Amino acid sequence: MYAIFRTGGKQFKASPGDVIRVEKLEGEEGSAVEFNHVLVVRRQEVRVGEPWVDSAKVVGTIVRNGRAPKVRVLKYKRKKQYRRTLGHRQSFSEVRINEIVGG
Repeated sequence: MYAIFRTGGKQFKASPGDVIRVEKLEGEEGSAVEFNHVLVVRRQEVRVGEPWVDSAKVVGTIVRNGRAPKVRVLKYKRKKQYRRTLGHRQSFSEVRINEIVGG
């Protein structure tokens, strides 16, 4: 059994028991979250939503909130003495999928 759902502008495929890393969610570690934008649910047969599967949701628990390693961005223009270095750390939440409801 699995479900494909959308959160943070991205789509994720998850089964019960999976731990996935999604865009930062509001909430403390240990709090419950629900994802209502479910695109596909597969149990015995596949149900595809138009655009969402009716009365389906993915329920999970936030395991950890954190930040990814720094990504360095370098801007450089030759012969112009122009150099800029930027860094970025993306925030994320790790979510353990507890169950897939409905569908």
